[in-house]
Amino acid sequence: MSSLKAEVRVHRRIADIGREAWDACAGPSGDPFVSFDFLDILEESGCATDRTGWAPHHVSVSDTDGRIAGVMPLYLKNHSQGEYVFDHAWADAYERAGGSYYPKLQCSAPFSPVTGPRLIARPDVDPDEARSALLGGALTLCERIGASSLHVTFPTADEWDWMGDRGLLRRQDQQYHWENAGYATFDDFLAALSSNRRKTIRRERRDAQEGLEIVGLTGDELTEAHWDAFFAFYMDTGGRKWGRPYLNRRFFSLLRERMADKVLLLLARRPGGPWIAGALNLIGRDCLYGRHWGCTEDVPFLHFELCYYQAIEHAIRLGLPRVEAGAQGQHKIARGYLPSPVYSAHWIADPALREPVARYLQREREAVAEDMAMLTEEFSPFRREG
Repeated sequence: MSSLKAEVRVHRRIADIGREAWDACAGPSGDPFVSFDFLDILEESGCATDRTGWAPHHVSVSDTDGRIAGVMPLYLKNHSQGEYVFDHAWADAYERAGGSYYPKLQCSAPFSPVTGPRLIARPDVDPDEARSALLGGALTLCERIGASSLHVTFPTADEWDWMGDRGLLRRQDQQYHWENAGYATFDDFLAALSSNRRKTIRRERRDAQEGLEIVGLTGDELTEAHWDAFFAFYMDTGGRKWGRPYLNRRFFSLLRERMADKVLLLLARRPGGPWIAGALNLIGRDCLYGRHWGCTEDVPFLHFELCYYQAIEHAIRLGLPRVEAGAQGQHKIARGYLPSPVYSAHWIADPALREPVARYLQREREAVAEDMAMLTEEFSPFRREG
């Protein structure tokens, strides 16, 4: 394995690291959200920049030959928007006590509640050595710029355990994921469900599809007209749910230019008419990631059809073992998406805040584990053997 030297650098643009060097570390994971192109698109489009409160401070570590050996997607933030791991209560409590919670450092794929690598090493580099250098660099940066804390959101379980062993506070939450148990068709998946759930899903799909044309587009099939339609859906949903959508129109054009082969865009319309609904997915090496949905016409069960059932069908077709359909939503359980743990790790400089947060997270982890077990036991749609 390659050896590291002590040089740790902070980069204000991912372009300063470059695609070849970044993807030598991140590319083998097959995770589109930590790829150079995805993170660079966020910066180039103006979505993740100083102006939006996502100031890039990416960390890199080099080997003894001077080559980039590890990278960490890192942002200096003056708010807690677009993270999906909510620390607003911590910020409020600290501010009321006279502290300054912002700025803070955030290690994540912006606006994406998707589990993936965060302390990322080249395959020929010792992962523990690279992780130690990257985490040490981020903590040193915290101290130098006076940030209150470092937050690593949606890391892998292995990274989460590793950071916990090194003193970071560990937080656990849950999402709802679909697992492919070797299904060859959607009907194979239905056969694994209880009779009542099979009937309900068939009825929902029939009602959603009636009188509609539904298409799945990827690669060269995608046009700017498709993105115009989808952006209208995205803005409508974002305006109602969040108040201020995080992504702009240019982001989607750049996504088409640079990552079209990683995109699955599902659109629905009445034959010959305009598009009325859409769902955006990104294709990873071992997962289909459902990201955004919107509509301009309310059709019963169309949300379930585009976001859950079509995603399952396409995952089976692509041979992918998993679908992650985004954050929250216990209604996903009845559609075959079961509770799955997601993680974050936190370093807080001030003991006056760190210690009560640590006590809270211990209780929260226990409650989340109990809730996941209860939901799976009581509401799983799958047939029970025996």
